[in-house]
Amino acid sequence: MDAVAVPLSDLTQMPEPQQVYAADGTRLATYTWGDLDAPVVVIVHGFASSARDTWVLTGWTRQLTQAGYRVLALDQRGHGLSEKPHEPSAYGIRTLATDVETVMDAYLVDDAVYLGYSLGARVGWEVVRDLPQRIERAVLGGVPDGIPLARLDLDQVRALIADGTPVTDPTTQNYLALTERVPGNDLSALVALAEGMRSSRTIDPDPSNAPSRPILFATGTKDAIIEGSRALASAAPNGTFFEIPDRNHFNAPGSRAFKEAALAFLADA
Repeated sequence: MDAVAVPLSDLTQMPEPQQVYAADGTRLATYTWGDLDAPVVVIVHGFASSARDTWVLTGWTRQLTQAGYRVLALDQRGHGLSEKPHEPSAYGIRTLATDVETVMDAYLVDDAVYLGYSLGARVGWEVVRDLPQRIERAVLGGVPDGIPLARLDLDQVRALIADGTPVTDPTTQNYLALTERVPGNDLSALVALAEGMRSSRTIDPDPSNAPSRPILFATGTKDAIIEGSRALASAAPNGTFFEIPDRNHFNAPGSRAFKEAALAFLADA
């Protein structure tokens, strides 16, 4: 039978967002795809991205639903169509993890598997550790170790916002390029997020307090954080590691090899 051409617009169509309110009143945009009775996979995007950018445009939602999952996603606070507070106190890692639990509660999801990338993987480490009775296994892609967003030069970004002073730090320039790539990003909110996550000055994820559930850690071979990700996989009692071939931190979500490895791992649940 001949393949039927599907318009690109159909493959990237977003459902109408459903609003869920976090414990502090922050409005979170959430989305769901697939059969309501199917096993649930919770998917959480990275810094300066969105559910659409990380998971829909790269084909993840389509492949997950084709594999028989009900997909539940959110735009993390400060991102996408969710509310974007400008106060650093709104963005602690514990707050971001609790947001995921709140969304699961709102959708009456008692058990699920988890898929997160970058910031969404940091959050996932917390969620899987805190909710082992509800998260069977997880895929944490591009998860760095150390203090969150420590390489972002916040002073240079603040100067850019204040008076347009050009950013000269190469790493910060990369973050800004990522921010500018996704429509609707609010730079002041993302600076507040970085400040909030860095304020404790503690290592997160903490390898001495690793989740016990099975976790697949996946990071691109060209990603500067790969050795840190590998170390986290070694610290997790049931961690395994997958190198995403020929990918860096920013283009790894689009990798076919990453999707295939993740789907195979989740299918073992």
